[in-house]
Amino acid sequence: MAFCQNCGKKLPKDALFCPNCGLKTAAETESNASAPSDELRQAFAKMSVELEKAFAVASKEIQAAFQTARENVQQSLQKESAVCGNCSEKNPGGSVYCYKCGQKIEAKSKEKKE
Repeated sequence: MAFCQNCGKKLPKDALFCPNCGLKTAAETESNASAPSDELRQAFAKMSVELEKAFAVASKEIQAAFQTARENVQQSLQKESAVCGNCSEKNPGGSVYCYKCGQKIEAKSKEKKE
């Protein structure tokens, strides 16, 4: 009478794998039968290679997106602040409406600067 080394369940005489947990038995090891778990292991190995490729591509795309966002933030910080004509509040550069009073901020023209 044979028992599974993993789960301890009783094994049939000609069992190559434990019917309870799927562990290879001594008889299977001697016969070199391929186990479903071996097929799964190979499938997971192939899948891991494909996932690594996908993650590498995603990583590059994420880095590019962060770089673009970083540049956009720096450009917005470098813009001259806009002063509201209604309440004189300084608004972030490029603002169209005042964040304090809600009035539309008039864009400065080149003629007014000179």
